Amino acid sequence: MSIRKVAVLGTGIMGAPMARNIANAGFAVTVWNRTTSKAERLSDVTTVAATPAEAAAQADAVVTMLENSSVVTQLLFGDGDAAAAAPEGCLFIDMSSIQPSVARDHAAMLEKIRKRHLDAPVSGGEKGAIEATLAIMAGGGKDDLADAETLLKSMGNVTHVGDHGAGQVAKLANQAIVAVTIGAVAEALLLAQEGGCDPVAVRSAIMGGFATSRILDLHGQRMLERNWMPGGPIRMQLKDLNNVIEVAREAGLTLPLTEKAQRAYSDLNDAMSAGNQDHSAYLLWLEALNGGKRLGQGADQRAG
Repeated sequence: MSIRKVAVLGTGIMGAPMARNIANAGFAVTVWNRTTSKAERLSDVTTVAATPAEAAAQADAVVTMLENSSVVTQLLFGDGDAAAAAPEGCLFIDMSSIQPSVARDHAAMLEKIRKRHLDAPVSGGEKGAIEATLAIMAGGGKDDLADAETLLKSMGNVTHVGDHGAGQVAKLANQAIVAVTIGAVAEALLLAQEGGCDPVAVRSAIMGGFATSRILDLHGQRMLERNWMPGGPIRMQLKDLNNVIEVAREAGLTLPLTEKAQRAYSDLNDAMSAGNQDHSAYLLWLEALNGGKRLGQGADQRAG
């Protein structure tokens, strides 16, 4: 089935640049967002719909980029009514990060009303969304993925990882790596400083070795600058880590490093009220754990 008309539900930090890239690739795009002003910022390249159902009504594919499982369910099958409004054969591509079991339920519910489903969450953050370099992990049928390939490639690089729900499991694996690595970078930079090094120079030095990563590059810089403007908010990282722990328990697994990161992000979100800050603000939790030692205020700075 050829896809030309695309509805995008959710035009926040990630969804807005994704919708713009889809439109720039030549698709006819209709957008909807709960906060209308965020959708209207895309009016130069898209049509803005008043409701999810209106957005989906003429769509060949519906892309959702929403906060959590319950919001996706509500917009598709509840008050949003997008699933019922969409034409028969419409392909729903959920690029949100939700529970794998919910993704499988959505696929089954859509199949009953002769509509199709892919779960295709992404990694790469706001920068990847803007630059159309997102890593897209797709779960679902290979034929449906083939239909969606050109659309997905307008946003990044897609890999088929398994059946319905597998994309969400792959995203959880990604989020476990991200969370643990953010923690490791924060610890390394604070250790370097308190051990007598210039943390800026240490980050630069180890970027050429085995420790190099996008986390060290992008989030290490955020930590040094103390820039907590969210690309990926702590509350969203915590949601994903809670889902990681749930899936791990269902599989009979213990993940000690991920569990430690989950507790840190839980403290940040709840006790430290930092849920809307970038997930690199893990550093704040680490600093509090170490008696208020602060990156950027090491021994040399205090002595001066």
